[in-house]
Amino acid sequence: MSDIIQKDKKYVWHPFTQMQTADTPLEIIEAKNTLLVAADGKKYIDVNASWWVNVHGHGNEKIGKAIYDQFNRLDHVIFAGVTHPTAVHVAEKVVGLLGEPFSKVFFSDDGSTAVEVALKMAFQYWHNAGESRKRILALDGAYHGDTFGAMSVAQRGYFNQPFEHFFFDVDFLDFPEKENEERLLLEAEKLFQTNEFAGVIVEPLVQGSAGMRMYRSSFLDDLVTLAKKYGVLVIFDEVMTAWGRTGKLFAFEHGTARPDIICLSKGLTGGVLPLGLTVASEKIYTAFLSDDRTKALLHGHSFTGNALSCAAALASMELFDEKKTWDSIERIHKRHVEFEQQLSECKHVLNTRVLGTILAFEINTGEGNTYFSSIRDEAHRFLLKNGVFLRPLGNCLFLNPPYCITDDELKQVYDAVIRFVKILR
Repeated sequence: MSDIIQKDKKYVWHPFTQMQTADTPLEIIEAKNTLLVAADGKKYIDVNASWWVNVHGHGNEKIGKAIYDQFNRLDHVIFAGVTHPTAVHVAEKVVGLLGEPFSKVFFSDDGSTAVEVALKMAFQYWHNAGESRKRILALDGAYHGDTFGAMSVAQRGYFNQPFEHFFFDVDFLDFPEKENEERLLLEAEKLFQTNEFAGVIVEPLVQGSAGMRMYRSSFLDDLVTLAKKYGVLVIFDEVMTAWGRTGKLFAFEHGTARPDIICLSKGLTGGVLPLGLTVASEKIYTAFLSDDRTKALLHGHSFTGNALSCAAALASMELFDEKKTWDSIERIHKRHVEFEQQLSECKHVLNTRVLGTILAFEINTGEGNTYFSSIRDEAHRFLLKNGVFLRPLGNCLFLNPPYCITDDELKQVYDAVIRFVKILR
């Protein structure tokens, strides 16, 4: 056991990990493009994209240079009563990419916080207007982060059971399937007709942590249309689904609906530095303008508008202006579709699906879909032995690689996955 692993065991508490039973963590000392290099020299293809954040690959030179150049100009400065060019350019670029109705960008630190800010915006919007709208509608199975507001609007149980008595009440619709969409829309309209709802929050098209569950853009369009009919504010949590993951820059571009507020993070900086954005329409922003200072959005963080994170974000967004980025996304999608056909013919494999660079499927273990399935660790260990780093969501296996992954690397991953599913009994 290396000195680092010994010290890790002595001092470190890892996320989403039962420390008593967990395997020894993988000691990574280098990373470049799609490859993670361990202390023993073994290399692993990072098809997890380091928790879905690393869209352009590790060690991207353009992003690295932008951070270095920014550090030599300005590393960080308080963002209350102060501004700086890099943050302004990020806001301008993001608003331009999103288009109508977005006009104002609030900076924070990560995806959970971007969601917290969105919820506070929605609730305070109605408070400032003097209307009592205090209910939120969400989708069953949702995950929006691990802060208390984000947990409140997400799937109950699993991660959150010890804290549920602290959550505010939320109404949930069943997860939309083609067969139940009409019923869910009728339920939503009945709820909205009470005029008690401040907002509705969804992960557009893909519920990530629920097992990459996918639903139709037509349902999302219909739900948003209903919400707007009754004045309910719409929040899209695009923390995971933005920045090319679904085959478009933003998942909402698959349909026609536009939210009032959108939450961004993860791939925003290319997965290099933490940054969260909550982007609002002018209607939302205007509701906070007043001679009464208590009507301001009284929220902030020490690292709000961090210049190094903003520099990384600008460089990442510039990479999305390049044709080769979109060629890679299209190529990965095409390879996934081809592999999906092969997977669908395998025993024990259920519900194969592809959207953009995301490929997902379930292993039929006989215990249903559960985050705590023992198949998770079995798959993770097998794939590590075959040079692939993949962290399953229970019995759901998924591929969500950086866009620089090569066809040869994809083949190595596909071959390893097929070998795994074929040894299952």
